[in-house]
Amino acid sequence: MSAAVAVAALAGRASGDAASPALAKYQEQLDVALDRALAFLAREQQPDGAWAREGGSRSQRNVTGITSLALMAFLAKGHTPGVGPYGEALNKGVDFILGSQQPNGMLVRGDSGHGPMYSHNIATLLLSEVSGMVDPQRQARIDQVLPKALKAILAAQQVQKDERNSGGWRYQIDSRDSDISCTGWAVMALRSARNNGAVVPKDAIEKGLEYIMNCRDRGDRGGFAYQPGGAAGWGRTGTALLCMELCGRHRDRYALMAGKWIMDHLPRNLGEGEHFSYALYYCAQGTFQLGDDYWDRFAAQMYDIMLRAQDKDGGWPLAGGSDGEGGRYYSTSMAVLAMSVSYRQLPIYQR
Repeated sequence: MSAAVAVAALAGRASGDAASPALAKYQEQLDVALDRALAFLAREQQPDGAWAREGGSRSQRNVTGITSLALMAFLAKGHTPGVGPYGEALNKGVDFILGSQQPNGMLVRGDSGHGPMYSHNIATLLLSEVSGMVDPQRQARIDQVLPKALKAILAAQQVQKDERNSGGWRYQIDSRDSDISCTGWAVMALRSARNNGAVVPKDAIEKGLEYIMNCRDRGDRGGFAYQPGGAAGWGRTGTALLCMELCGRHRDRYALMAGKWIMDHLPRNLGEGEHFSYALYYCAQGTFQLGDDYWDRFAAQMYDIMLRAQDKDGGWPLAGGSDGEGGRYYSTSMAVLAMSVSYRQLPIYQR
């Protein structure tokens, strides 16, 4: 076993960041809950390596996005392709994503549901995050597929748009409008790839962040909207906070204001607020990057809610909004990704 693989194998047994005494009481229960959730996901993986919409219809809606989120859930707990109990499941899932690329570079299959850019951006992020963890043959395939996927993201940003939508992304590769949600996934994919050594223009990330900043509450209260001029929401604010933190605006005025806005709007119950699973994911990452009391307060509230809500089979129930598009595969993957931030196993989780 190589030194790199040995380190990866040990990472699978990693524990969460125990630096905060305020969160130490959750550690044992958190470890158990996350392991149960991954066991649930592993049982539900399809023979072709995918996680499709849960239910009777085998819909392919958003399947590359959902599959990529499930794969990142395993990576976030320290599991590695080809190694340990989930090594083969990860390999199969990565192969499914690699086999999904279309002639235009998009990583999509079948019915893309809300719009292919969501699934494509998430799948691109997955390939960037898993790059360097796989065997040489799969790495060679990633080295072929990932640049084309990144090129598609960059091409979508370069579509001519008006000033209000400039710099962002929307549902389609040729969309002429933008939204903070799709833009957040695109920025994360580009930032991850650039961190990993890919040729990603810094200007593309900066323009994406400029669009996100244009979505801030014009009343200067710290919240961010889905599109410029809209109402602030906690998921949208979490998206903005994380992108600021990842793109060179760590703890600046607007990042701290966003952190305070989230603290003032903490959820009290599962499903509270719009697009709960999505919001939980981004707010967890964003407050973790801010650190200090922001993370301690958010994490304690998140653990109190989510540890009580886990289903007997290890999954998490649907949490309302369009979160149901991916069934419990989506809600469970997002729960694991949110709750495993402190394990720092995914490169994008590093402070």
